[in-house]
Amino acid sequence: MSSFSVLLPRLVEAPARQLLGCSLVMSRAADQTALLWRTFMPLRREIPPPASPDLFSVTEYPPDYFAVYDGHAEFRKWAAVAAVGAAPVPLNMALLMIPAGLYAVFDYRGSSLDARVFQYILSEWLPASGFALDDRPHLEILGAGYRNADPTSEEEIWIPVRPRQAPGH
Repeated sequence: MSSFSVLLPRLVEAPARQLLGCSLVMSRAADQTALLWRTFMPLRREIPPPASPDLFSVTEYPPDYFAVYDGHAEFRKWAAVAAVGAAPVPLNMALLMIPAGLYAVFDYRGSSLDARVFQYILSEWLPASGFALDDRPHLEILGAGYRNADPTSEEEIWIPVRPRQAPGH
């Protein structure tokens, strides 16, 4: 029996959003996620109160990242919050624009350290879904139910998708 719970996703046509946070380039083999969040959380106090208390973990993958798995392939990961209006960008932070688009949103319950949920989404759900990955940032929204590394933690996993084209189109 799996130690995580994933429901079938809901499809959400998300508007563009602007986030404010810190980022690092990393790979799966040289994961720096913990360092990223340890850097971001103290700096978060410099941000004017966000419209939502939610935290965003955002990953920007190169266009062909998923073509062949390579644990050393690099991507950019962000720790961020929703940006409010035209507030100044604090030192050591940057703005990130997330384009509007269709997302498959998975309500995930389980440890943030359990990579099997992403394995399931990308290798089981996606091929059977009629959708393909879109070249936009991947999001994890860490709301009130999020507890780092806790098996009862809750988060939303937002996977950018587009309808898969039929062969020959």
